Amino acid sequence: MKINYQSLEKKIDIKFKNKNLLVQSLTHKSFNPNENNEKIEFLGDRVLGLVMAKKLLEIYPEEREGSLDKKFASLVNKKTCLEIAKKINLDNYIKTFNPNNKKIKIEDKIISDCCEALIGAVYLDKGFNLVERTILTLWKNHIKKSIITEIDAKTKLQESTLKKFKKLPIYKLISNIGPRHKPIFKVGVKLPNTKYFFATGKSKKEAEQNAALECLKNLSIS
Repeated sequence: MKINYQSLEKKIDIKFKNKNLLVQSLTHKSFNPNENNEKIEFLGDRVLGLVMAKKLLEIYPEEREGSLDKKFASLVNKKTCLEIAKKINLDNYIKTFNPNNKKIKIEDKIISDCCEALIGAVYLDKGFNLVERTILTLWKNHIKKSIITEIDAKTKLQESTLKKFKKLPIYKLISNIGPRHKPIFKVGVKLPNTKYFFATGKSKKEAEQNAALECLKNLSIS
């Protein structure tokens, strides 16, 4: 199945001088163990972080570091990268191992990683000014939303528990099942004088966040 990379170039308003960079940024290691996007993704992650840190300092010159850090985390995490990638249908351009050459569903992690790799490729091909313009255009709506800083569930639960009980929530890993490349973690969390509240996630960190959210909902903590 031939991939029309030109349509992607139009979506992001970038015409690559080195087309091989674009192709490599969207090639998963399962398709090509030697020429894939792992190193370009590593670079793209850092470029995205630099652009976002620079922009946040411009928008919020008076904000404290802790508040900026929360805004930054919400803008550069895998979930946001996945949302950006889906907005430009990036999964249509990704090469993964597909022996039957059929339309397959690509894992979310691969898609979000390719988003970062694409940023790395734009930087290598066009330099900082153009990659900055590309990122700020794609992330425009998410940057606007950063005006409202949402405290994550674990932080909110911790602050509430310390205030009420002078103690931290207790987290417990219940299980870790599934294949190594696609594990499911189950975590429980409890406060003094409460039962455990359980939730699952694709990582221990995600499961802890979900468990904290479950606890907040059940105990009506706002």
